[in-house]
Amino acid sequence: MTDFVKLLTRKNSLRKQCQALSSDDIEKAIADLNEILEEKREQEEAAKAVEQERLDKIDAVKKMMLEAGISMNDLEGMIDAPVKKKVEPKYQVTDESGEVHQWSGRGRTPAAFQSHFDKGFSKEDCLIK
Repeated sequence: MTDFVKLLTRKNSLRKQCQALSSDDIEKAIADLNEILEEKREQEEAAKAVEQERLDKIDAVKKMMLEAGISMNDLEGMIDAPVKKKVEPKYQVTDESGEVHQWSGRGRTPAAFQSHFDKGFSKEDCLIK
């Protein structure tokens, strides 16, 4: 939680910060917050409407499938799902306990590799040959 959110959600902290403000400034802040609140409510309502429309469409498709005598199992083999390509490991290290760790080089550096790099080794030293 940010300091600003903590300030806004804690009445005593907010009161302390508002001591230096005039009542007109506080009324302006309240008006702005009310406007933001209304915008947020409208966004949430729109998101709910979109989700409800999506659920209604899913129900309609389920009903059509039931009427046609089609199950999800009938469709599974027909859908062209993208095949995720498994990324082969490119680097390998063995830790102090003798355990072998492999890494593709993508994403966050695993702890075993980071400790190896901290000892002065480089990625090139860990390449699988």
